[in-house]
This record gives sequence, C-alpha cells and structure tokens, in this order.
Amino acid sequence: MKVSEAMSKNAEYLAPSTTIMAAAKKMRDMDCGFLPVSDEKKEKLQGVITDRDITVRAVAEGLSTQETRVDKILSEKVLYCFKDDDIESAADSMRKQQVYRLIVLDNKNDKNLVGILSLGDIVRHDQESVASHAAKGISKSAA
Repeated sequence: MKVSEAMSKNAEYLAPSTTIMAAAKKMRDMDCGFLPVSDEKKEKLQGVITDRDITVRAVAEGLSTQETRVDKILSEKVLYCFKDDDIESAADSMRKQQVYRLIVLDNKNDKNLVGILSLGDIVRHDQESVASHAAKGISKSAA
C-alpha cells in the first residue's frame, strides 16, 4: 500500500505569526496534535508544531500563549516521506525517528506538502501489523 492511500489529505497550515493560543484552539477544533508551519504564501515549510511543543516549550516555560508566536517554539526538523513511498517504509521511518506522524511530500523535486501520515492513519487502513511494529519502536523507553 502506498502512503497516498492512507495519508490525511488537505493538511492545514499555521502561519509563523499565529499565537500559541490560536494554534492550540485550531488543534482542538481539528482534533489533532500536529500542524505544519509555513510562510504566509505557503511556499516554505518552516517546521511543525505539536501539542507537546505547546506544553513543554511554552506552558511549562511560562510563555504567554496569547502573545507568543508559534515560530518561537516550533520544531524546525521536519520529518517526511513521499506520497509514493510504501506504507512499510514510512512506518519504519516513524519507528527509527520515534515519531507518530510524518509530513507527506509530493515528490523529491518539488517537495510540496500534500498530506500528513500518522500511525492512526496506518491502523485505519488495515495495516495493523505495520503500525504495531512501528509503535513498538516508537514507544521504547529510554535506556
């Protein structure tokens, strides 16, 4: 199965100037914990923000969620796969990188964001054994 068959399409973006409060509300409204952050023209992906980033890098540090912008706390390292990759290779990448979600890009030349692949997407598309293998690697406790 290809990533494009399981991924969540029409990914929503946040502008770098979005406040942490607005990002958290958008995550709540969309029932998600991960959003890409892109420039206003949606030409350059600047990073991603997760619900954990909000908790650990903003709230726990005492930053104002009403004033602090997401570009101050986002994760700049963007982990990705391509829409034509096999689910197994994407899940293996999740396991190795210890993440639950990957940005999905259209191809190696253009690198346009076309979706997001989560461990839940893999499970929903009847790939439980693939998801289980990835989850076991992601959930390993630190030694």
